Amino acid sequence: MNETTEIREHVLQLMKQKDDIENTIKELTEILTKNGVGMNDPLVDQDGFPISSIDIYQVRHARHRIICLQNDHKSLMKQIENGLHGYYSSSTHLPANNSLREEQASHVGNSVTNKTPFAKVTIVSPGSPAEIAGIQVNDLIVEFGSVNFSNFNNIVDIANVVQHSEGQQLYVKLQRGDRYITTYLIPKKWTGKGLLGCNIVAL
Repeated sequence: MNETTEIREHVLQLMKQKDDIENTIKELTEILTKNGVGMNDPLVDQDGFPISSIDIYQVRHARHRIICLQNDHKSLMKQIENGLHGYYSSSTHLPANNSLREEQASHVGNSVTNKTPFAKVTIVSPGSPAEIAGIQVNDLIVEFGSVNFSNFNNIVDIANVVQHSEGQQLYVKLQRGDRYITTYLIPKKWTGKGLLGCNIVAL
């Protein structure tokens, strides 16, 4: 096994860990949603008594786990970024239309699923993180971080990935006409609204 292959396998393992963390955060976030609270909402009423409709132990546990996992996620994203830099710098050539992420996806579904879009970009604001990443209006989204056709439920899935990837590189695979394009989007605050500066709708 040469150096490039070792780096690739290491990065793929990190990506799998990242996906697992994002899925766990999503499950924990659903617990908060079912209790009608977010990460910072009070769990007691104005008189200091526990709100009866909230499972306080469950919510506190979920919040603590989310914070811990978010820290783990940030650390993994940094490791993945460093690994990708090492992978591409050590590769003398890479096949066209190929990527680490496509290789990772190959073990969780067939090639048809991996190329099936699930959402569409309808607006891209000038100067936004989305525009900087090269995303264009009418691009179809095939992969967005850990979200793909096989596990996509609704736009909230994308919102969750964006929330937990602020300031980090986010892998995005697009279909533009008959071509497939990969890019790295960095969700972050900018002069406009949101962290992306684009509008995405489900197909």
